Amino acid sequence: MSTATVNPQVHGIFDPATWTVTYVVYEKPGSVCAIIDSVLDYDPKSGRTSHHSADLVIEFVKTNNLKVEWVLETHAHADHLSAAPYLKQHLGGKTAIGDHISGVQKVFKGIFNMEKSFKLDGSQFDHLFADGDAIQVGGLTGYTLFVPGHTPACVAYQFGDAVFVGDTLFMPDVGTARCDFPGGDAKTLYASTRKILSLPPQTRLFMCHDYPPNDRPVNFESTVAEQKANNIHVHDGISEAQFVDMRTQRDATLEMPVLILPAVQINIRAGEFPPKEDNGIAYAKIPLNAL
Repeated sequence: MSTATVNPQVHGIFDPATWTVTYVVYEKPGSVCAIIDSVLDYDPKSGRTSHHSADLVIEFVKTNNLKVEWVLETHAHADHLSAAPYLKQHLGGKTAIGDHISGVQKVFKGIFNMEKSFKLDGSQFDHLFADGDAIQVGGLTGYTLFVPGHTPACVAYQFGDAVFVGDTLFMPDVGTARCDFPGGDAKTLYASTRKILSLPPQTRLFMCHDYPPNDRPVNFESTVAEQKANNIHVHDGISEAQFVDMRTQRDATLEMPVLILPAVQINIRAGEFPPKEDNGIAYAKIPLNAL
């Protein structure tokens, strides 16, 4: 896989409600950009959505006179709802995700007993990227990295010296993502982390989330060198067997994410709500005793 010769500018917008970072990736003010892992605000108590986080993205894009080419997802998130349709409405661009999303859709269509017309081919997105596929963003050429393990469909996006790792890695003092969701696998995640950590030491790595321990300020950028030296789960010297044992034991103690049930069924639709019912209201399903 080649890498781009132009290194991007990266603007991260942190959402404290979901600990998620949305990125705007661009060459310079006035250029084309991509948006990665957007957030639709959702109140689980009332079921209401709002757009504060997405509006911050829109404000940045417009202030810097950027033109949106892509609205990218690293995977079908379980911890926040995607704002992709809202961003497309206000900024344009095409939605995209990794091409293994169809497998995730198949699993969750069954769990949520979704409408028969829901397709299992990823066609809810404008484009599906396979491993190694190029992504053109103005003068930037990005590449798709297939990095499953957290989910079977996770991808990372590399633009020049910057890689947006999704949930594959967290900051070194937090470690790695869980692997106990349907289709997740700790052995597979270990291989994916090694794929990312085989990149040049100075490569910038941008996390999808930060969960800072010990009152550390929020931070969502590290490097390959920092991760290899200090990541508490996958630093150099940690074997696959050690990682799988740690991850399996740790995952058994974790609660489900607060928003997993509304988030997944909407995110596999590329952020669109389920079809409205005969009263004009769209409903998110909560399967009882199914997970």
